Amino acid sequence: MKYVLYLFIVFCMTYGCDKQEPMVNTPEEMEEVPNETVIDTIRFASYNVAMYGNSAGEILSQLETADQQIKLRRLAAVIKEVNPDVLVLMEVDYDSEGQILNLFREKLLSISLDNYEGIDFPHAYQIQTNTGLISNVDIDGNGSISLPNDAFGFGNYEGQYASAILSKYPIDIDNQRSFQKFLWKNMPEASLPQNDNGSSYYSEDVLNAFRLSSKNHIDLPIQVSDNQTIHALISHPTPPVFDGPEDRNGKRNHDEIKLWSDYLSNENYLVDDNGVTGGLDNEESFIIFGDLNADPEDGDSFNNAIKLLLDHERVNQDVTNGTLIPASTGGAEHNQSSNHNGDPAYDTSFFGLRIDYVIPSADLEAIASGVFWPATNEEGSELVANGAASDHLMVWLDIKLEN
Repeated sequence: MKYVLYLFIVFCMTYGCDKQEPMVNTPEEMEEVPNETVIDTIRFASYNVAMYGNSAGEILSQLETADQQIKLRRLAAVIKEVNPDVLVLMEVDYDSEGQILNLFREKLLSISLDNYEGIDFPHAYQIQTNTGLISNVDIDGNGSISLPNDAFGFGNYEGQYASAILSKYPIDIDNQRSFQKFLWKNMPEASLPQNDNGSSYYSEDVLNAFRLSSKNHIDLPIQVSDNQTIHALISHPTPPVFDGPEDRNGKRNHDEIKLWSDYLSNENYLVDDNGVTGGLDNEESFIIFGDLNADPEDGDSFNNAIKLLLDHERVNQDVTNGTLIPASTGGAEHNQSSNHNGDPAYDTSFFGLRIDYVIPSADLEAIASGVFWPATNEEGSELVANGAASDHLMVWLDIKLEN
C-alpha cells in the first residue's frame, strides 16, 4: 500500500503597503512543484470473524453456498474495505485439507461482490488448534473423558475456534515455531488455580497433560521484502470467564499472555513443539496478533494480564499506550454508556471491551491505525452494525517498510 504525501509551496505577493492576498497555484505552476514523496507501507490486521458452527462441517457447508450467506458476505466486504496486506483470522474452523480458507478466498474474497472489488491473498495458512482436541485425562473431574470440557482447549468438535492467516507476502512455514503442546505447569511461577484451602485445583494427572495454550501460540515469519522479515506472533487466549472462585480461566488467560511476554524477553524455559528452546532474538521484528480476551481497563482479567504486553519494553508504545492506539468513531458512539473506565473509542467488541490487538515491535515505524467500526452516519456502518458481521471488529495497523 502506498501513501502519497504532496508538498505544496505557498507564495504570497504583496500589493501596496498594507494589503496581502494568497496566491493560488495555476496548473502550469503546479507542474513545477517538486516530485511527490512516496512512502511504502504494509497494512496488518486482526479480525475475530466468528466463523465456527455448532458442529463440524457446518462452516464448510455454508462456504459452498457462500453467495447465499449474508453474514459471510459482510465479513468479506469488511476485509475488502480495510484491504489489509496481512490478515490474521480468529475463530475460523480448522480443516486439515485447507478447504475452508480456499473457499473463503475463492467464493468471497477474490471476486467482485456487493460493489467491492476482489482482493487476492496468494499465501494462506491454517493454524492447528487445541480446541476440541480431546485429552486423555478427565480435566473437569466428572468421571468421564468427553468434549468439550476434556479437550486441551474448550471446543465442541476438533478444530472449532481455530486461527488462520492470509497474506499478500510469503509466509515462511518451514521456520515457524509453535507452542501448542507446551505444558502450563512448565511455566515458572505459573498462575495455576487453587482451591480455597490452598491445594491445587487440578490433579497431578491433569497437570501432567494440561497444555497452556487454549488454541495455539505460533510464530510465523513473514517475508515482507528482500531485506525485512516480520514475525507474526498469533494466539487467542481463553476468555477469563466461565469458571468459579478458583478463576482457572482467568489465570490461564494471564499465563497465555505471559507466554508472549516471556517470548519477547527470550526466556530459556520456553521449549517449542520441535524441542527448540528460548524466545525471539532481540534483533527480530514482530507483530502480535489476536483476540487476547484482555482489556487494560475493564473486564475480568486476572492481575491486569494485557499490561504484560502493552508495557513491554520491546513493543511500540505509541500503538499500545500512546497516540496510535487503534480507535473508531463507532465504538465511541455505541459503547459510550457502558460505564467502563476505558475509552469506548478503543473498544474492539460489541460487548464494550478492547481485546483485539495488532501490536508491533518498537523498531517498526507505525504510520496509522484504526478499528473498522464506522459511526451510524459513516460509510460502511451497515456492514458491522449490531454485530452484523461479527461481535468483534477488525483492528488494523500501517507499518512503514524499510528501504
